[in-house]
Amino acid sequence: MSRRPWRPSRRGLVLGAGALAALRPAWAAAEERHGLSSFGELKYGPGFEHFDYVNPIAPKGGRFSTQLVSTIGNQALNTFNTLNIYVLRGDGAAGLDQTFDSLMVRALDEPDSVYGLVARAVTVSPDGLTYTFALRPQARFHDGSRLTARDAAFSLKLLRDKGHPSIAEVIRPMTDARAEGDDTLVVTFAEGRARDLPLFVAQLPIFSAAYYGARDFEASSLEAPLGSGPYQVGAVDPGRSIGLDRVPDYWAADLAVTAGQNNFDAIRYEYFRDRTVAFEAFKSGAFTFREEFTARVWATGYDFPAATEGRVIRQTVPDARPSGTQGWWINTRREPFRDPRIREAIGLCFDFEWSNRNLMYGAYTRTASFFENSDLKATGKPSAEELALLEPFKDLPPEVYAEAWMPPVSDGSGQDRALLKRADALLREAGCTRQGGGLVLPGGKPLAIEFLDDDPVFQAITQPFIRNLGLLGIKATNRTVDPSQYQARVNDFDFDVTSRRFSGGVTPGTELRELYGSRSAATKGSNNLSGVADPAIDALLTAIADAKSRAALTTACRALDRLLRAQRLWVPMWYSGAHRLALWDIYGRPANPPKYDLGAPGTWWYEADKAKRIGRD
Repeated sequence: MSRRPWRPSRRGLVLGAGALAALRPAWAAAEERHGLSSFGELKYGPGFEHFDYVNPIAPKGGRFSTQLVSTIGNQALNTFNTLNIYVLRGDGAAGLDQTFDSLMVRALDEPDSVYGLVARAVTVSPDGLTYTFALRPQARFHDGSRLTARDAAFSLKLLRDKGHPSIAEVIRPMTDARAEGDDTLVVTFAEGRARDLPLFVAQLPIFSAAYYGARDFEASSLEAPLGSGPYQVGAVDPGRSIGLDRVPDYWAADLAVTAGQNNFDAIRYEYFRDRTVAFEAFKSGAFTFREEFTARVWATGYDFPAATEGRVIRQTVPDARPSGTQGWWINTRREPFRDPRIREAIGLCFDFEWSNRNLMYGAYTRTASFFENSDLKATGKPSAEELALLEPFKDLPPEVYAEAWMPPVSDGSGQDRALLKRADALLREAGCTRQGGGLVLPGGKPLAIEFLDDDPVFQAITQPFIRNLGLLGIKATNRTVDPSQYQARVNDFDFDVTSRRFSGGVTPGTELRELYGSRSAATKGSNNLSGVADPAIDALLTAIADAKSRAALTTACRALDRLLRAQRLWVPMWYSGAHRLALWDIYGRPANPPKYDLGAPGTWWYEADKAKRIGRD
């Protein structure tokens, strides 16, 4: 099983891209460009007709229905109560990112390139601090009003000043965004800004200044916002479902960056507070596309009539992206968990080998790295280049200079005595003692842990973990709360341990500061769940954000990986490196799928003949 990830969506924020200031000298010339990439390499030339991973003549029509499986902004997986996903307040609905356009959009078959959507071109100053975007005059909001540079400037400043922390904290070094007429947007950045910041900014949503100028942007609201994207909000049943309707006269439908995409007349997201209920709904056809995150269900659950008759099909699709960081995150803001020896002891109580074999059908591999399934993962001893980055910092954990830390491999018994003995020794070394059968911290308080979650799916995994903690005298409990309460508590960092998966891009950059930077550790609503605040980590995050070549980026990521792993900030879970898909057989998709994204629903389409054959027309 797997927790569905927090990650940017395809049309929303694509974190981990790079920008122009760190490019080769040829890019410093002030000339118009139709696209940007981290290190100056673009696959598609100025006159390209469509991306290679789309079917440019894909039919339009039909419906696509699914569940939300990855989140951005304030989105929650199991419920929603607002249609504004770009602020901290509320639980945002699915699909809203598809109702807004941005200056540029990402190519899904390149690691870090974006091409013009609202902006037909961009010019960059020689110092890389001023980006001048030339906007397309035909850009329109859904009410027919023109989308201008004034709207774009308004939006960027609004997000910087009032947006969700996952956006606002990243774009803080954007010093200004101003309109020079209707068609020219000038964005300026502070000295020392991160390499990837301009690309991040170029992919942010553009709001109507007239619409939001008359409303409280930070309010939680179920009013359908005015957008300019390929879809607009349709039927809304708060907390249960939201529909999106394709805009029939979408202004950008004929552009190269949208050709062969946005093919469904309607998209619908269904919400369920329980995975078992959600699976039963899928079996009945209440929704038609499902990414399976539970190994037990994948192995044993697809014996219902629609599946055995071939109306529902299953596919395993390789995932070339880094597999992300899924695990139990330990909140180091809380006194009991500030000692890394206590955190390590907690981790030693999780028997992955037993859990994988007995509860997850051997479907997973143990995660070790914060950049798992990529060449950014640290292996072996640090290279000379990594040591050069680490050298300025004293008192780093000794293992940073040794073989990269790996989680222990148990004997698979479920209660590995050797590992539990190591954990007990670490706790004693940290000053913990036994009193009355329980473990007591050096200050005299019992060591207790609450595992906080919003879905009972992990209880089968967590309970054996809790039993092993109990053998050491640690009183551990599992608490499942409703999604809204869960999100509120996580936003306030009001938890001991919680599970989460963060997916990563192929070209990490400034977004990592929101996960591991000192500033984000104190920012309510940030994704720095463990509260890590370390000058050495901050310096490595800067090295990543400022890397001027892919080799330099790789070196900095590996050095960061070593240091994060040495801090025992989390108990790593597992990954599979593949998408497990179950779908009612009514869809078509390109023969050449994008390398760095699943492509659904954006590049898929409805096939009427298939739907008729299985009675779904």
